[in-house]
Amino acid sequence: MTTDDRGHATGPTPERRAQAEDVTDLLVARRPAGRAADWRRVLWISLLAFALWLVLDAPTLQHNAQVSPVGTRRTVSLDLVGPIAAVSRGLGLGHVVSGLNSLLGRQGNRPGNGAPLVPKRSTKPPTTTTLPLPSAAAPLRPNPHDELRVLVVGDSLGIDLGNALVPDLLATGVVQATLDGQIGTGLTRPDYYDWPTELASDLPVDSPQLVIVMMGANDGQDFIGPPDVPYGSAEWDSMYATRVGSFMTQATSTGAQVLWVGMPPMQNPVLSAKMGHLDSIVEAQAAKHPRVVFLSSATVLGTAQGQFTPYLTTPDGQEVNVREPDGTHISPGGAEILSRAVLATFPQQLHIEMPH
Repeated sequence: MTTDDRGHATGPTPERRAQAEDVTDLLVARRPAGRAADWRRVLWISLLAFALWLVLDAPTLQHNAQVSPVGTRRTVSLDLVGPIAAVSRGLGLGHVVSGLNSLLGRQGNRPGNGAPLVPKRSTKPPTTTTLPLPSAAAPLRPNPHDELRVLVVGDSLGIDLGNALVPDLLATGVVQATLDGQIGTGLTRPDYYDWPTELASDLPVDSPQLVIVMMGANDGQDFIGPPDVPYGSAEWDSMYATRVGSFMTQATSTGAQVLWVGMPPMQNPVLSAKMGHLDSIVEAQAAKHPRVVFLSSATVLGTAQGQFTPYLTTPDGQEVNVREPDGTHISPGGAEILSRAVLATFPQQLHIEMPH
């Protein structure tokens, strides 16, 4: 601050005023430039991360589009993701995803990860003699030197059941049990995973006397043509019944019996209604095949009315969590309850006597 010749206060000198303006201009210039640079850097990093994720996960996104209902959204998704998924598979990036999943402790097969679908199999090799197929006239009565060969096949819910059922069967000491399961599969989309071909390879290898089937969770969708057949139509019901019946015929072609376990009620009411409809088709087909038994899981894992419930109370008063948080899959506790229900059919419906 300065004063004039009369003693009045005046502003800063021109030199100081210029210096202050230079400092202000410098600060104003630096702040926006720095902020803009920061935002541009964040934006580029975000775009690069998104591009990397898209390339790595493109096969999974493509699978999700493939199994979605037929329509404009599915077509656009396949057109956009298809070329990227092809590049991802060509570069072998599925192995990167699998390696990361392993490092993160994620187990199990994941469809669309760029690698071929490999069934989840667990088995006990044969040890001693086996008995002929059981029948109502000559029920199987195993002794410590006799074995029953059982093959369990299915989708992710079939794997849930198999993870409990196979150990329970092996624990009897008289069963050779094999689990062949693949998540995200069924009978609607053989272009994605061909179960009849897989079963054709299982039968001569495992020589099962009993085939236990649990699949259908992924089947409530349109048939992909040409021509496309929409779910809910009479033509769809007829096609699905034919495929189920053909699978039953194939499973019994070597003399085995079949126990087909139906889908449990789902938390999503739309999906649950679909599963109930599919079960009715399967049950009707089972009635046409003498060596096939259908076991409903609606009241085994649901309420007495066949409605969804995440918890069940056992006869001894214990409350058991029977379903996973997604409201679709079966928890270990629920799988054990369903396994016991399956074992209960052995003497009652399959005429197979098991040791107590």
